[in-house]
Amino acid sequence: MPTLFDSITLGDVSAPNRILMAPLTRGRATREHVPTPLMVDYYRQRASAGLIITEATGISQQGLGWPYAPGLWSDEQVTAWQPVTDAVHAAGGRIFAQLWHMGRQVHSSVTAEQPVSSSATATPGDAHTYEGKKPFETARPLRLDEIPGLLDDYETATRNALAAGFDGVQIHAANGYLIDQFLRDNANFRDDIYGGSVENRTRLLREVTERVISVAGAGRTAVRLSPNGDSQGVDDSNPEGLFVPAAKLLSDLGIAFLELREPGPDGTFGKTDVPKLSPAIRKVFAGPLVLNSDYDSVEKAQAALDSGVADAIAFGRTFLANPDLPERLRSGAALNPSDPATWYSQGPEGYTDYPALETVEA
Repeated sequence: MPTLFDSITLGDVSAPNRILMAPLTRGRATREHVPTPLMVDYYRQRASAGLIITEATGISQQGLGWPYAPGLWSDEQVTAWQPVTDAVHAAGGRIFAQLWHMGRQVHSSVTAEQPVSSSATATPGDAHTYEGKKPFETARPLRLDEIPGLLDDYETATRNALAAGFDGVQIHAANGYLIDQFLRDNANFRDDIYGGSVENRTRLLREVTERVISVAGAGRTAVRLSPNGDSQGVDDSNPEGLFVPAAKLLSDLGIAFLELREPGPDGTFGKTDVPKLSPAIRKVFAGPLVLNSDYDSVEKAQAALDSGVADAIAFGRTFLANPDLPERLRSGAALNPSDPATWYSQGPEGYTDYPALETVEA
């Protein structure tokens, strides 16, 4: 069986190890969603990952409601991302951009427009805005004549990602965001070709993936799903009946890899004890399968590889606090704990100031 430290081919990308950096929203871009020089240092520090998947990155102003998160819809954003990808490549790394539309989790105080979704629903709780926490708003359903424009936004963001030097892109279809709002039946009440049956509810996922592949190629296109219970208020009455066919259609499209976020009872964006679907998805997805959530040790991650379900592991918060995570896992060195108070703050504290192993030992 392979180890975490063995190389792996992810579509068109050769990764030196199976320790991926999961997407981690950090809020260090500008208010105009333009990457900053501080982000260059952050990603460079973590270039020893087999593959970095960036923080969720907006495909459009409409779809990006998180304060100070980066985007990929303007020339200014493309230019600002280029030093990031250059730095990662110069350090020997590989990096995919994660493409994000938040759907109903956008707040109008950030985007200046009503949020959109599959149906007229609202996320429970409060949104994170520039003015602090505000109750989520009821979204309006996307009209059929708006879907082509949404697909165009994904295409533009993909072209911009490649122009910025990214090695590929990952479509964010998890965690209760727009595509997940179309997938699951407690958020999708449509009676048109995007609602009702599983085939219809997976239609947007398929169309977005096909459009991205038309630009980047299947070998540089990945997808993230969260085949679990409640995820930020989005859930499904039959997760296996939904996500296994979704994984099969992605397998048929030949994507580079599929990442599954499967949190346990104490996980973020989905505190659930729903049985994990990764074993069932493994049976229908022929490409590399990457598992994520709650992996914080070599033993736990290696067990997932040994089971034959996972081909690689995406580490999230563990990578946040440990820029040299692969070496720490290889050597058995202690891990830095992360500081939740600085996860989404501005500046270098809790971002680029976590010590590397050689600094600690010096």
